Amino acid sequence: MILPIRAFGDPVLRQTATDIDKDYKNLSQLIANMFETMYDAYGVGLAAPQIGLAIRLFVIDLTPFAEDDAYEEISEELKSFKKVFINPKIIEKKGEEWKFNEGCLSIPGVREDVSRPETIVIEYYDENWNLQKEEISDIRARVIQHEYDHIEGILFTDYLSAFKKKLVQNKLKNISKGNVKADYKMQFPN
Repeated sequence: MILPIRAFGDPVLRQTATDIDKDYKNLSQLIANMFETMYDAYGVGLAAPQIGLAIRLFVIDLTPFAEDDAYEEISEELKSFKKVFINPKIIEKKGEEWKFNEGCLSIPGVREDVSRPETIVIEYYDENWNLQKEEISDIRARVIQHEYDHIEGILFTDYLSAFKKKLVQNKLKNISKGNVKADYKMQFPN
């Protein structure tokens, strides 16, 4: 089922999400719905707060990057990088920071360069409740950090300089008022 994506200004996007347990109601259906919602919006990641749930859960599928020439050397890894992250914890961030033009399904029409470390070490449970610990780099680490920020109540626009924030301020206000066009189902703050 395709769920509405919460827009900038919704308080759930600013909450620090809480851990869940194995008995979380209808978890496998929720994960399936999150993937379906993400694909419908042509996204590569979706966090539970973006669908109104302040829980530590996000999904990622980086298959679309596999076709991009910029990632030719890791295209095979990207083709199979479809993961569920339950109760994740980033243990370490390392390497040089690099800029990438990020966007967000909760903030349609706004894209800006954000600097993030190139490598992370993350611990999480997969959809089968197996504990995983991985060191991940490149575009994979970037998308994970973006989605991880969502469960911490952080948006990519928080990383912008004061000048850049001023430039996007009106766009953000319009999004929070529902004055934005998106090609997918959205829910705007009241």
